[in-house]
Amino acid sequence: MIQGAWSEGCDNVSDSSGRTEQDRDLLAARVRVPQHVVFREFPAETVVLNLQTEQYHGLNPTAGVMLTELGRSGSVAEAAVAVARQFHRSEDEVRRDVLGLCAQLLDRGLIEIVSDEP
Repeated sequence: MIQGAWSEGCDNVSDSSGRTEQDRDLLAARVRVPQHVVFREFPAETVVLNLQTEQYHGLNPTAGVMLTELGRSGSVAEAAVAVARQFHRSEDEVRRDVLGLCAQLLDRGLIEIVSDEP
């Protein structure tokens, strides 16, 4: 996972839960797969193609489920709760994993944050 992906050039101050302000903002955000990205789920992996960069990316089955839930949910935090329930894992553990996946997907242009503005 990418550590500190949100803190380039700024202090990374965390609260008592260990989450940074950037993490809290991302957890509250809604994300989507942009139009220039397509993906398909297979039993062993999810294949994601960025049509702008022409690069393929492979996600393990768990990350594939996370990507699907990110697209269905109203926020990153809601997606993490859904994944935690599906895999019978703690919400804190899954929340960390979903944040890490989001950082990697955002960095590669495979998801984007949806603005609440019209």
